[in-house]
Amino acid sequence: MSVRRLHPVQPDSFSFTPENLAWAKKQLEKYPPGKQASAVIPVMWRAQEQNDGWVSEPAIRFVAEFLGMPFIRAYEIATFYTLFQLAPVGRKAHVQVCGTTPCMLRGAGDLIEVCKRRIAAAPHELSGDGDFSWEEVECLGACVNAPMVEIFKDTYEDLTAESFERILDEIAAGRMPRPGPQVDRQFSAPVGGPTTLTDAAIYDRHPPEDRPAGSPAPEPAVTVPPAKAAKPDPSSEETAPGLKGPKERKPRKPRKEN
Repeated sequence: MSVRRLHPVQPDSFSFTPENLAWAKKQLEKYPPGKQASAVIPVMWRAQEQNDGWVSEPAIRFVAEFLGMPFIRAYEIATFYTLFQLAPVGRKAHVQVCGTTPCMLRGAGDLIEVCKRRIAAAPHELSGDGDFSWEEVECLGACVNAPMVEIFKDTYEDLTAESFERILDEIAAGRMPRPGPQVDRQFSAPVGGPTTLTDAAIYDRHPPEDRPAGSPAPEPAVTVPPAKAAKPDPSSEETAPGLKGPKERKPRKPRKEN
C-alpha cells in the first residue's frame, strides 16, 4: 500500500453546513450510546463531499470532535481507506479508472489515455481549470461490465474511449450523466438481454392462458417431503413386529466375602 499523507497546504478551518450537521446528527441515532465513533466513515464521507471531494486536516479534527473520538483515530481512518482523498481533487469530477486485469483487457488503457490528454499528464494532478483530476485504482467491483470508472460515488461501466469522452463533456457542461452501464444492458445482465430462466413454464405451474385476467403469477409449488417415522424407544418393553426387544440383563454374581 502506498504512503498516504495529508496535503501540505491546508485550509484554516472546517465545519458542516446546517443541512449536513442535521444529517450527521441523524446518523448518530443509529448507534447505541457511547458508540458514536462507529459513524466515522459515513460522517467523514459527508465531510469529503462538502469539501469539494477531499478530506482536509481541519475536517478530520471536526469529525473527531463531533464524534467524541481522539483525533489520531480519525486520522488513521482517513489515511488508511483509499476512498478518502487527502489532497484537492477536481471540483466537478475526480475520475478513478479501474486498472485491474478484466478492465485492462477490455480497454481501460484507452480510458487512461483520455485522462492524460483531457485532464492531466499524471495522476492526482488538477486540470488547468481545476475542475477535473484522475487516478488509476484497483478493482471497483463490476468486472463483468468492464471497463469502468468511478466518479465520486457513481460508477460508469461498459465504456469506450468515445462514450467516456461524452461523459466528461456532460460533466464539464454542468450536467450529470446517467451512471451505470453505457450500453444496452441491465446492470450486470448479459448484453442483449437475459439468456436464462426466460421460459415461464420452468417455474410457473399455471400457463398464462389459464389464469384470470390481471392475476399475478402464483408462487412456485413447494414439495414437502414426508415425515420420517419416529424411531422406537429402546427403553420401552413394547416393540413393533420384527424389531428386537430390549436386551435382558444377566443377574450379577454375589460378591465373595473375605
